[in-house]
Amino acid sequence: MSLKIDLSSKRAFVSGVTSGIGAAIAKILAQAGCDVAGCGRSAATDTGAREFIASVEACGRKAAYYPGDLSEKSVPKPLIKQVVGTLGGIDILVSNAGRNIFKGTKDCSESDWEECMNLDLAAHWRLAQAARPHLVPSQPGIIIIIGSNHGWNTIPGCFPYNVAKAGLLGMVQSLAIEWGPDIRTVGIAPGFIDTAGGDAWFNSFADPAAERQRTESSHPVGRIGSVEEIGQLCAFLSSPMAGFISGTTLCVDGGRSALMQDQ
Repeated sequence: MSLKIDLSSKRAFVSGVTSGIGAAIAKILAQAGCDVAGCGRSAATDTGAREFIASVEACGRKAAYYPGDLSEKSVPKPLIKQVVGTLGGIDILVSNAGRNIFKGTKDCSESDWEECMNLDLAAHWRLAQAARPHLVPSQPGIIIIIGSNHGWNTIPGCFPYNVAKAGLLGMVQSLAIEWGPDIRTVGIAPGFIDTAGGDAWFNSFADPAAERQRTESSHPVGRIGSVEEIGQLCAFLSSPMAGFISGTTLCVDGGRSALMQDQ
């Protein structure tokens, strides 16, 4: 078997493609040979959507973008129907869309809870359900659910986000058990990844450069992760080389969770 990841003729759908991790996943899947459809909350004319289309088409692959809010129950089924109509089917589903909803347990309102559970947990289930009939003919179809290292270990003030991410660990297991062998289901749980959101967080400190250095040094690998690394892992997991990986969530955090923190 060739060690080059070749996903030629595969059709992928990635949610949340207008920035960050989702945009990188879509681009790298296209580089590996996939036609890629994506969605996001942005209009099709917005910069992020246009950049997604351009990055896929630059690889010589077919691209399609659909605006949609996956936290709304009515969105996934018609969205998947549109994707299948455009690409002719789906072989790979990367359920990536989500948002950091961070509250203290005393401050979390019912609306905060409902928003988080809808987008960061239930939306992944609804999207997988909608895609399942179209993934089965691929033998095996692939579902990759993007979670977070907060699913295992968290810090104060990250509720209810950490609860939703912990739920995704169980979702990956159940889908793998009940939908295999027709469909492989794998989770990816990124740690601190270098994104615009991360930049905004660093910039909230009096000395952003010092805070970035402190954060990087808290990782055994000596840095934070890149969006490209998450995209490359998605491409590998979508390939035959990962054919024996299912029902597990891979923590990708630069070794951060292995280090006991004293402060």
